[in-house]
Amino acid sequence: MHMKYNLGTILVFFMFPGSFVFSQGSLTEINNPASFKQKFSEATRKTQTIEADFIQEKNLSILSEKIITKGRFMFKKEKKLRWEYTEPFHYLIILNNGTMFIQDEEKKSKIDIRSNKMFAEINSIIMGCVQGNLFNDEKKFLSSFFENSRSFMVKLKPLASNLKEYLSEIRIFFDKDDLKVTRLEMHEPSGDYTNIDFFGEKINTNLTDEKFLVP
Repeated sequence: MHMKYNLGTILVFFMFPGSFVFSQGSLTEINNPASFKQKFSEATRKTQTIEADFIQEKNLSILSEKIITKGRFMFKKEKKLRWEYTEPFHYLIILNNGTMFIQDEEKKSKIDIRSNKMFAEINSIIMGCVQGNLFNDEKKFLSSFFENSRSFMVKLKPLASNLKEYLSEIRIFFDKDDLKVTRLEMHEPSGDYTNIDFFGEKINTNLTDEKFLVP
């Protein structure tokens, strides 16, 4: 169960530090988002490492209650990522330069992303999000940009058929003052959706490579 659930969650990427603030209020579309994209790209270029806690809510139509999980996220340039669920179960995902390691309680598995098109796509999306160039990939996503007095919001609609199987829309909310991501939403074709908030972020700390070793 954890394997199926969390591989879907990987597509959320779920890899943005934020301040646990969800900006309310109506949003209007930005006609010329070039300035936002440039500022966000500049901010991500300066980011060498990220650490953050997260709370994730999974909403399934077949369940009356939300599935709430908590954990810790780490990122280090280049191409190193650690996504660890700690409550209510332990589940670990490590991405390191073309290899994905997954530990579901006692079960462990390793995947060579370069030999698997699906996971290669997942890896590309994740790194595009963290490194700030995902919005420029017009072959994979149709992007639209919105704002209000407190936030920017980027809406991504998948264009590739393989992505449409998992995602109908991604929404990413940014604080307008510092461009940190405050909320991420993933909507699935079934109507199910996942929300993730990140908090307690630390930027450019001394993260050792041992955190990203694939056993």
